[in-house]
Amino acid sequence: MSAQAPSAVILVRAERFVPNSATAADNAFQTDAPTGQSEDTTSAAALAEMDAVAAALRAAGVRVHVFSDQDHTRPDSVFPNNWLSTHAGGYVAVYPMYASNRRHERRADVLELLKSSYRVQTIVDYSGLEPDGIFLEGTGAMVLDHVSRVAYTAVSHRADTHVLERFCSDFNYEPMAFEAVDSDGVPVYHTNVMACVGTDVALIALGMIPDEHRREQVRERLTVNGRTVVELTEQQVREFAGNAVELCGRTPEGRRRYIMAMSARARRSLRDDQIAAIEESCEIVAVDIPTIELAGGSVRCMIAGVHLDRRPAQEPELITEAVEAINEDHPVTADGQDVLVDA
Repeated sequence: MSAQAPSAVILVRAERFVPNSATAADNAFQTDAPTGQSEDTTSAAALAEMDAVAAALRAAGVRVHVFSDQDHTRPDSVFPNNWLSTHAGGYVAVYPMYASNRRHERRADVLELLKSSYRVQTIVDYSGLEPDGIFLEGTGAMVLDHVSRVAYTAVSHRADTHVLERFCSDFNYEPMAFEAVDSDGVPVYHTNVMACVGTDVALIALGMIPDEHRREQVRERLTVNGRTVVELTEQQVREFAGNAVELCGRTPEGRRRYIMAMSARARRSLRDDQIAAIEESCEIVAVDIPTIELAGGSVRCMIAGVHLDRRPAQEPELITEAVEAINEDHPVTADGQDVLVDA
């Protein structure tokens, strides 16, 4: 398993999806659904896009855990990376969320699946900070370099520096916080829309960091171990080019392959030289998700990477029984590659 690029992911198959009105005020990337389009139509389109992402990742040899969500009160549940992250050594973090209608996206069945299928030693839950108005929205708020142990963080009310320092102390990361704004002076709401860190390549809009000294510090930290930096423009960030994630898949022959998962819209925004720089180290896997992107997030936001060691393989019957025990009130299927849990 790669330290930076996980070989397994968690996705949430949201039966009801609409742009979340509770997050629109500070998410400059969010737009409304087309005028006159029903919520049923929007949800159906988003569901098809989510399934396409899952299929593309499976085809690339990534292990995919899919959790179904039929709760109509969780418009952003398709973005689990904001409440959950996993870390080598068996560590899991659960995060405090800014929008009150996102806080019940946190799911015990996801954590139980992780514990049953992977080696989990400790779960650190920061969600108790929400009543104090302190938030850190997971790997949306932080872009983590798992190799050099750096947490790149654009400061906003969704990324409080005090809880960032607490996270870094608990999980042994170096905090690298900075201000980041668009050309209108609006703060970047989540770091992962402007930056992506892979094993040998990073995508980042350094020009959105107004402090020149801090900008160069970020550049230097990203390149200190020889990583190539692909600089994005603000317009490319608005096309979600920064909202990508490196994953580790397998070829049909079982050989390791690195992929950079992003949306088709994001890929279209990249220049040929930027694509070439990325493909020096990983293959781009792009999926068209225009409906999901209405909510202000893209492919990276949809993916919670699993940086945990797997438990020994079990017989299929035992796997099914274990997953059923997690959520015995709902139908469950499990095949060792994909786990679908209804909630």
